[in-house]
Amino acid sequence: QLQAFGGGLVQTGNSLRLSCTASGRSFVAYTMGWFRQAPGKEREFVAAISWKLRSTNYADSVKGRFTISRDGLKNTVYLQMDSLKPEDTAIYYCVIDRSGRLSTTQTRYDYWGQGTLVTVSS
Repeated sequence: QLQAFGGGLVQTGNSLRLSCTASGRSFVAYTMGWFRQAPGKEREFVAAISWKLRSTNYADSVKGRFTISRDGLKNTVYLQMDSLKPEDTAIYYCVIDRSGRLSTTQTRYDYWGQGTLVTVSS
């Protein structure tokens, strides 16, 4: 089970930190990441982090503004979102890929959380 926290309403330029904790088993060897879905749009990849080398992958739209990290002991992944823009408004979903890849394709991910809403006002 994946449970995400940290969503909310913020103004343009402000920051939010999302967290997502996996429970039920250890996911320390798996890739963890985030997708998002804005109103009326397709779900899209945001960021992912591998378990061993802590390699990361970001969508171009968030590079330089978002930072993904993880705590293996806590089975938790974080998404620090800075310089938020109205176009970042979306439901954010945390995900796990058992293969350990850094894929941007949602079908590669095996586990999905329930989502947390981020709203950025202009």
